[in-house]
Amino acid sequence: MNRLRIALLNAAHDGDHTRRNFRREIDADLVEYNVTEGDFPEGFGFDACVVTGSRASVYWDEPWIGDLERWVGEAIETGMPALGVCFGHQLLADVLGGSVADMGEYEIGYREIEHSGDSLLFEGIDERFTAFTTHSDYVERLPPGAELLAENDYGVHAFRDGQVFAVQFHPEYDMRTARKITEGKEQLSEQRRERILDGITEENYAAACRTKALFENFTQFVRRHRETADAAGAAGD
Repeated sequence: MNRLRIALLNAAHDGDHTRRNFRREIDADLVEYNVTEGDFPEGFGFDACVVTGSRASVYWDEPWIGDLERWVGEAIETGMPALGVCFGHQLLADVLGGSVADMGEYEIGYREIEHSGDSLLFEGIDERFTAFTTHSDYVERLPPGAELLAENDYGVHAFRDGQVFAVQFHPEYDMRTARKITEGKEQLSEQRRERILDGITEENYAAACRTKALFENFTQFVRRHRETADAAGAAGD
């Protein structure tokens, strides 16, 4: 079977960690686009797309964000499966008619989250699981008809809308990324940063690694989606 071809829409302004993490975790040919620099695919010839995290907010008035929303919206209309992570989660919610808002605080560090227990995205992952989080915006309202997949006391952490999946937490992070992101949060007090850094341990990372299964679950969904589309196309010939 041909490998999946997936558009990696890299919204991180300094994308080295993002690039490394997603290329390690997703078993597919990733074609990367640095969307913050106005770099977008010319068409929709992909099996799926992935929208990464970013230090931006989806409600900022920046041209690349509007361009990204337009491209992703059109891709979804073609039937392309999509996965959003953190900023990507929020952008997909916004594109599909939900709303995103400033929480007025930060959720950051290894946190407990609970999923509904009946979603293919979370197959093989405990209903209550640990994941690294870092965000101050959240999905305030789900898109109409979307299914809530996971949440904690900070709000929505995953949803599904048809062929679109999104997670607020960061299943792709390694310990090096978690430390770098935490050290860069100068808006947090030194005491809180130190507390979060103290929590970046081998034990917590090992627990969070169980969430990486969702990448395989997503790519399996994409493979089935492609097979169904190919079969429908063959039947129509």
